[in-house]
Amino acid sequence: MIKKEKKEQVIAEYKVHEGDTGSAEVQVAILTARIRELTDHMRIHKKDVHSRRGLLMMVGKRRKLLQYLKDRDFARYRSLIQRLELRH
Repeated sequence: MIKKEKKEQVIAEYKVHEGDTGSAEVQVAILTARIRELTDHMRIHKKDVHSRRGLLMMVGKRRKLLQYLKDRDFARYRSLIQRLELRH
């Protein structure tokens, strides 16, 4: 679970317009932050099956959102991928 301050920082960095909290970019950025934290947790607690399921569900949701963004606006997709350093 990411802290409120971290989430607000991510929203401020990736928002498309003022008051934006639900655009695809913001949702992907928040999911990426949560995935990175949970990945660190999983390195320590290898047998935590419930957290692993949650992690896989978040990865799937992020993948779907990225595919949506890729289909709608490829330039925004490429920009987001580079900013989040997801694929090299």
